[in-house]
Amino acid sequence: MEVSNGEEGMSMVVMGRYGVLYTKPRPKSAETSPRVIDMRSDTVTRPTEEMRVAMFEAEVGDDVFGEDPTVAELEKKAAELLGKEAGLFVASGTMGNLAAMMSHCWSRGEEVLAGDQSHVVLFEQGGAAQIGNFFLRTVRNLPDGTLDLEELRSKLQPEGKVAGDPHKTMTRLIVVENTHNMMGGRVIRPEYMDRLAELIRGLGIRIHVDGARLFNAATALGLPPAELVKHADSVTICLSKGLSAPAGSVLVGTAHFISRARRVRKSLGGGMRQVGVLAAPGIIALEKMSQRLEIDHNMAKFLGRGLVSMSDLGVDLDLEAVETNIVFFGLQRSDMTAEDFVARLEKEGVANGDRVIVKMLPARVASGEVKVRAVLNHHVTHQGVECALIRIREILANRGGRKRKQET
Repeated sequence: MEVSNGEEGMSMVVMGRYGVLYTKPRPKSAETSPRVIDMRSDTVTRPTEEMRVAMFEAEVGDDVFGEDPTVAELEKKAAELLGKEAGLFVASGTMGNLAAMMSHCWSRGEEVLAGDQSHVVLFEQGGAAQIGNFFLRTVRNLPDGTLDLEELRSKLQPEGKVAGDPHKTMTRLIVVENTHNMMGGRVIRPEYMDRLAELIRGLGIRIHVDGARLFNAATALGLPPAELVKHADSVTICLSKGLSAPAGSVLVGTAHFISRARRVRKSLGGGMRQVGVLAAPGIIALEKMSQRLEIDHNMAKFLGRGLVSMSDLGVDLDLEAVETNIVFFGLQRSDMTAEDFVARLEKEGVANGDRVIVKMLPARVASGEVKVRAVLNHHVTHQGVECALIRIREILANRGGRKRKQET
């Protein structure tokens, strides 16, 4: 129950016998604040009311001592959903990926192969070099987010092949990202994972799946998430993107692997104490929020169709590439860069009678082109997408000088 606490612009949330749960600002009226349609990322999602209550009521203990029952429940649930033996709650996907790679590369002189457009290569600050003491080597990402298997084959250096050659690192791990962020939320299919597993069979090389948006992939394919990672030796899943928990990721794998990763997590400063308050919303994220991701996917396709209709204004978008909740589109304009467009979009405008601000991000893709990225999430409604499309059309239609294809 929400009631006023007597302070202007503030309200209290009251939960039965617990009294005041928390105080929050009441929404500002439309007269004082424009509506913000935030599609910069699904990381902007806020915890649901049910999550907030679960945080308040969470049973906790010292997780470094293994005594937090809520964390244990989350770890068990994540492992079961992904078909693995054990799980480990970590502060972030970056920590989970680094802990996984360090746990697989337990000795010096070892390497990890990952896509040149992958998150672990581009957006995790070179943790392999800074902290991990292993070599991170890249393989070309194809437009569908997969690794080029022929190039991968040529770069494999299994221990049995290079043990007698002191010049080379030994390949211990391959990282696959599913869905693939920089390739536009593309889904890695089980058939590809079958081919990858066959390629490295018997070589002593492991597979780690960066599954920050794995549940989006499972939703898009209509398959249980465990089916997508059956060949993976370890997986990270993020709770704070489309699943809307406030923080945290879970790393899963064999019990032996997780025991190693627990040691690595401690060295990274990731051992937390009464952290059940963060694990509790993570449980709700897995149980309930994963069931609504199809809505985000439908909103992404709705946005994509609207953008395709603006091709005469310079919008460049392959609608077939919109598979989940991420939309990348280019601007074939001589008068406006992606950065200019995003800045104009973020200025207050009017759509459907509402004052609105629309937020997206410029992103440099593999070709070197800077495109616009929009990520749908549970705060972006059908009406919100409509408003965004109105503003986009208005901005593009009010500027001249679109690039034209050269006639041959």
